[in-house]
Amino acid sequence: MTGIAVIGAGAFGTALAVTLAQLGPVTLWARDMRDMQDRRENALRLPGVTLPAHLALTDDVETLAADVMLLALPMQQLGRFLAQHAQQLDGNALVACAKGVDLTTGQGPTALITAACPRAVPAVLTGPSFAADIARGLPTALTLACADPAMGAALQARLSTPTLRLYRTTDVTGAELGGGLKNVMAIAAGMAIGAGFGDSARAALMTRGYAEMLRLATALGARPETLAGLSGLGDLILTCTSDLSRNFRFGAALGAGTEPEGGTVEGAATARAVTRIAAEQGLDLPVTAMVAAVLDAQLTVPDAMAALLSRPLKEE
Repeated sequence: MTGIAVIGAGAFGTALAVTLAQLGPVTLWARDMRDMQDRRENALRLPGVTLPAHLALTDDVETLAADVMLLALPMQQLGRFLAQHAQQLDGNALVACAKGVDLTTGQGPTALITAACPRAVPAVLTGPSFAADIARGLPTALTLACADPAMGAALQARLSTPTLRLYRTTDVTGAELGGGLKNVMAIAAGMAIGAGFGDSARAALMTRGYAEMLRLATALGARPETLAGLSGLGDLILTCTSDLSRNFRFGAALGAGTEPEGGTVEGAATARAVTRIAAEQGLDLPVTAMVAAVLDAQLTVPDAMAALLSRPLKEE
């Protein structure tokens, strides 16, 4: 074992680095580490959390010497980063922490990893979690998905901590789609609350949204039970019901007619990508299509809700 590297010093990447540093050598990479090195804190993304003295910080990918690398990068930046640094990354276990579908290729994170780094072992770390909870040592459970059962078990052991509990699966497709699609549903739930439609409407959107998640994921080869676990239903519950969810806040701003805050909103690109995939697959995903239409200014939030409510009545 040569250690763990976390690539990407956003809130989630920083939180993972902080908690994993309890177990052994960890290096955290970002393009600009000057402020974090001076403060020993990620004041912009994770204020109030002191970085352990033994957590190494670097802005040079070439210096990373780790056999397990966690890619805590936004989904829409992942493919470009992998292409730029394939030589350094290839041959290691690359664990994607991004949630979503690449807008350009329509692929999930492990497909991007395999295309750029064919000798790497791809895996996914996903599930219901907020960075601040992980960094503070609050109990959190996530899904570790790897198609190779032996490597999945090894990564589960390497990346579990006393407060971060990992459950493993070989269903990479299900884990990826659960983590990506729940962000779309969080935007829809936020729209409902922001527009004043109430908690009953949010519950309906979550439930019908979960049905859409199952419909698409199983059509693409996922196992239904994966979507019923942490990476699907668990993450859906968290992100649709908490103001700490960036996707939920984004949707709430749209629903209220106010300007959304800045920052990465993975569900926006995923909604557009999944709408295209659904059309190719001949699948009906009305909540996802509604979110994409609102994002592209084809519908207002009230019009989108009216369109959902006017759909033909049917059995559940």
